[in-house]
Formats: sequence, C-alpha cells, structure tokens
Amino acid sequence: MKTLHTAQQPKKLFVGLLLGLSVMITACGDGQDRRNIEIPGVDGPTVTLNKDDVLITMVFEKISLDGGIRYAIPKYQNSYIEVSPDLQSSGTLMSVSVSLDDVFGGGLNSLPSQVLPGGRALPGVAGGSLPAVAFSIEKFNNMAFYLGPDVFGFFVPANTGIGQSIATFRFYSSGSRVGNISLVGEDSNGENSGVLLMLDMKGSTKKRLKRQSRRY
Repeated sequence: MKTLHTAQQPKKLFVGLLLGLSVMITACGDGQDRRNIEIPGVDGPTVTLNKDDVLITMVFEKISLDGGIRYAIPKYQNSYIEVSPDLQSSGTLMSVSVSLDDVFGGGLNSLPSQVLPGGRALPGVAGGSLPAVAFSIEKFNNMAFYLGPDVFGFFVPANTGIGQSIATFRFYSSGSRVGNISLVGEDSNGENSGVLLMLDMKGSTKKRLKRQSRRY
C-alpha cells in the first residue's frame, strides 16, 4: 500500500479548503468591503435589533417543514427559536429572538462551560469554551447558545461542505462589524458541522445595543 508523504497532507487539506470556500466568499477581507460570506444552502444569517431583542434569521434552503413551531430557549426566560416554512422559498425559516434582558441581566452566569458540539474548541475564544446551554429541536440536533462577559454566540447545525476544517470570518450588520462567523466542518466522526455566529457584546457594540433597547 502506498503511503502519502506527510508533506503532501497539509497541502491537500489546504487546497481542499480553498476549493470549498471559493464558492462561498462574496468579498475579500480588505478592510473596506462590508459584505458577509455566502453559505451554500443557507440564506443569512442576518442580525437586527427588534425593540429589546436581538433577532437572528436564517433560511435553510434544503430543509422542509410542513408546519411551524416556536420553542422556548432553555435558561433564557424571555428568548425563543421559531422555525416555519419560508414564504419565499421551499426551505425553512429559522428566527432566533434573544432578549437583551437575558443577555445583560446576569441570570446566566451559572451555566456550565462548554465547547463546540462534538468536543472541539470554540474558534476565536481564549480557552476554547464559554458558559452555554445546548439542546435540540426538530430537524436541528445539537444547537448551542454561548454567553461570556464580552460575547454572545449561537451554533446551528448545517452542512458547510468544508471537510473537517473550521474557517472564521468577520461578520457585519448594517455596514458595521458586530462579530465573527465560523463555518465548522465535520468532526472526526463525520458529525457536528454547522455555523457559529459570535456577536461582540463589549465596548461600543454593547453600549449601542443597550442604548437602542432603552428607546422602546
């Protein structure tokens, strides 16, 4: 049996990653462009402030549901996830409404620290883990919400098509950078791929969200 030289393995992985990402990226990270990456099969995510809630919406083009349902997010008393048939496509719309009262209220400090579903470290986070709550809903297994002193994160399972790699990019909302988005490939068991959105909740972003929430 022929053995692949170790020098060739990283090269093959790197080339495969580039080929996978070439269809996803709509803009170069040149510091001027404020467009987000495109994820095959997913429209979004988009982030908006709706009164005192942060609303995250995504359309999964290849997932079909006959009806919709709203789920309460465990430990987040005023927040919920709603999935329903998308009106403009044959896919499924997911709306995640996260209350700023839950994020800033201090009631989630006792959550256990967790990594990505499947055991890998969180990208871009010192120590690789954050306090989190994990759960599953119909069609979406192993979702997670993360909360740190300066960051709020949301992981949703999806087929990212990048093998076992994890690729992270800046994430923008209304032309301003509000965090990072990571495409998470499969783990060694061929599971737990998805999209990780990490919103920066420190400094100007946190102040802006708090200030906007007080206007309503």
